[in-house]
Amino acid sequence: MTPNFAIVHIQHPRSRGYRLWIPLFLLWIPAILLSPVIFLVLFGLCLAGHVSPWNAIKTLWAILSNMPGTDVSVLAKHKHVLVRIL
Repeated sequence: MTPNFAIVHIQHPRSRGYRLWIPLFLLWIPAILLSPVIFLVLFGLCLAGHVSPWNAIKTLWAILSNMPGTDVSVLAKHKHVLVRIL
């Protein structure tokens, strides 16, 4: 399953905080349209780096499909930023 939404939550001790929903599924439209170029560039990089293109595609897809459920939390100087991938 590919990621559909990212939630960015920014908290500051003196303010209420902000929550921003980012629809990641809208990024699939340009990705599909640019897929021939992406695959050609990926194939060229694999040839230059002596890496199997099928292993590279398999690895990139595994990373992308395992992103849902990822939480990244950063705390610095009493500010808290949380990014959740749904």
